[in-house]
Amino acid sequence: MTKKRCVILAVMCWVLSFFLSFIETLFISKMTFCGPNIIDHFFCDLVPLMKIACSGVYTMELVNYILSFPLLLSPITIIIISYTKIIVTILRFQSRISRQKVFSTCSSHLIVVIIFFVTLLSVYIFPTEGQTLNASKLLSLLYTVFTPFINPILYSLRNKEIKKSLQGINKRLNLPFFTLYINK
Repeated sequence: MTKKRCVILAVMCWVLSFFLSFIETLFISKMTFCGPNIIDHFFCDLVPLMKIACSGVYTMELVNYILSFPLLLSPITIIIISYTKIIVTILRFQSRISRQKVFSTCSSHLIVVIIFFVTLLSVYIFPTEGQTLNASKLLSLLYTVFTPFINPILYSLRNKEIKKSLQGINKRLNLPFFTLYINK
């Protein structure tokens, strides 16, 4: 990864994000709202905003699906291809212990990625007709708060000093779940 490639990738992300946000904002501004303009959600998200709209919802849903598929499925595809190559490489290792160490390291990242993308897909791509507003709130909470919260925790448990500190806390509190996870 060169500095130039890093800058190009960062600029592409910013430009794409601004472009997609502009398109959604443009279509949201065309929607009409009636009744109480109170969004029953943690933040002003597209799905609850469409629930309080009177017209323009079909067009916005169509735009949402058209934008969401490539935006969510392209990173998922890249991650699947990358992990396939990683797994093939790991399986070539001669030592079983080496394979276990690498799988252990990769599993933390994979858990976070799966939680993040499954919740995103269920909120923005999969049909939400039967989904209650509370379920939508919970899913939004998972990808906005829980995933960033759990990510450093999962990675820090790989650190020997933190693991040793948690083992000391576990001895005082006697928590069986931590004993299984920390002693891996």
